[in-house]
Amino acid sequence: MDGTGKTLNVLMSVTAQYPQEQQAWFKEMSAKFKAETGADIQWETFASANDEMTRIQTSVVSGQGPDVYGLGTTFTPTAYSTGAFVKLGDNEWNQLGGKDKFVPAALGISGPDEGNQIGIPFVSRPFVMAYNTELLAAAGIEKPATTWDEFTEHAKKLTTGDQYGVAVAYKDNFDPWKYIWGMSIQAGNPIIDGSKVRLDDPITKKAYETYFGWVTKDKVVDPSSVGWANPQALAAFAAGKAAYFPMTSPLSIPALDASAVKGKYKYALMPTVPPGQTSNPSGGKPATSILSGDNLVVADYSKQKDLAFAFVKMITEKDVQLNYFKVFGQLPANQAAATELATNEVIAPALESGAKSVATPFSGAWGDVQLSLTNVVVQSIPDLSSGAVSESNLSQRLKDEQTKSQTALDRAKK
Repeated sequence: MDGTGKTLNVLMSVTAQYPQEQQAWFKEMSAKFKAETGADIQWETFASANDEMTRIQTSVVSGQGPDVYGLGTTFTPTAYSTGAFVKLGDNEWNQLGGKDKFVPAALGISGPDEGNQIGIPFVSRPFVMAYNTELLAAAGIEKPATTWDEFTEHAKKLTTGDQYGVAVAYKDNFDPWKYIWGMSIQAGNPIIDGSKVRLDDPITKKAYETYFGWVTKDKVVDPSSVGWANPQALAAFAAGKAAYFPMTSPLSIPALDASAVKGKYKYALMPTVPPGQTSNPSGGKPATSILSGDNLVVADYSKQKDLAFAFVKMITEKDVQLNYFKVFGQLPANQAAATELATNEVIAPALESGAKSVATPFSGAWGDVQLSLTNVVVQSIPDLSSGAVSESNLSQRLKDEQTKSQTALDRAKK
């Protein structure tokens, strides 16, 4: 393929934990792509889910923008609903090296069904929790918590002086809603239930109360975490200042292995039993994580689809994927690369979490619903800073976001 004189536009999420490494990877991939095709790459990044949503919408309306998008898996349904991305048939999969090149589970949110897919798996990012083996042993805790109530009890035992039970990032752009969704689905509320959004459901409210309660009522997290994003929570755990660090992934390995807790941490599945319960109620799913990672999609308006598929093929090859894992801790979506890592003890819980993950609803409204789940936290930050989120404020926020989300779902169903 001769791409001389052409430029491929690629949009990807900012890797906040490793900004310099990401820039170096961009340069390396640009050089590799130039050598293979003669074409250049123009990289663009987005830093939040709001930004991600805006970029999809503006490009779709204008019919111009990036040729290739790296999207969080939960935004694939939103992208699919626009009809603006290439549907993957035999020809497209063959250009990529075949469908069986990819981990089957990673294809779980590529489209509404096997015959209608737009998402090409790039990396898998199942969530787990890291725990400090020394701190748990010192507190007489033999194994990590498996229910959220037990998790809170452990966190109380592990909080002493300037050491906290848990490191949490309340102001992160991506983390907070995942706790709420996880606890909700474990308790039997899928958030989108057919044609109804259930954001103001008592189950969802209980999830928020639990999540907020760690800082307001239980006092098991550093009060400064109200203003933290994920890198700050990671830093607190890495410094030995917190015993549990939930909602992380092997993405944290490079940082932890270069920190004070090297050799003193392990990963475990996050609790799968919802707050207030000792087992999953009827209809509740023991979800370990959202089906998480990044998909690559090719814009239908792109004038250089062959180059776009050549780029996607390149970054989903075994060696590139293994190197990406080494630098960023993101699990490969390439089957051969994933098989090679299967014997790695450190990441075994993450691989198990990936297998037990549950996909978020494949709905064109999900992007809006996800933002609504996050907005409840964003709006509650001032209350969290002052030490309490009142029942009436929380109920009102849930009611407002329920209305917005329901409107989005009604629009998507038309």
